[in-house]
Amino acid sequence: MPKPVQPKPEPVRANRARQVSELLPDVGRAAFRRFGFVQSAVVTRWSEIVGDRYARVSMPESIRFPHGERANGVLTLTVQGAHATMMQHIAPEIIERVNRFFGYGAVAKLTIRQGEVKREVRRAPPAVRPVSHELGESLRTIADPELKQVLAALAAGVESAPPIPVPFLGKIS
Repeated sequence: MPKPVQPKPEPVRANRARQVSELLPDVGRAAFRRFGFVQSAVVTRWSEIVGDRYARVSMPESIRFPHGERANGVLTLTVQGAHATMMQHIAPEIIERVNRFFGYGAVAKLTIRQGEVKREVRRAPPAVRPVSHELGESLRTIADPELKQVLAALAAGVESAPPIPVPFLGKIS
């Protein structure tokens, strides 16, 4: 007698709207891997890895690893015109910074290709509204100015949000 087929349980749903930024790493992962990137964060966080000065004139193109390995790869950079010579001189520092980002010796060699580096225009962060004295005091101990600004914007948003109405479900006696 054949066993009855059990239906698959329905996946648990988040029941909430998700930001596009939550979905993009999953969507872009296959495309980035096809072109040699094991982590899309190398591209999106390039200025954090090498600093704004070098990120303005360079962009990672691909990372190629020896067959079957995820270490000792070759990082290929696209660099604007005459900046290629400067980037050759600081290649060991770039390799060290990328490896620090990965947390292991992912890159062993740097290849430089001259080309046009396309940059998206960065907009200034929105003006932060003043927060209450109580919240302002709690932010004073934060040393990182960027983190402090983000937390202040979050606090201002929370303070200015209208109260959430709570439905009354019982009887008043």
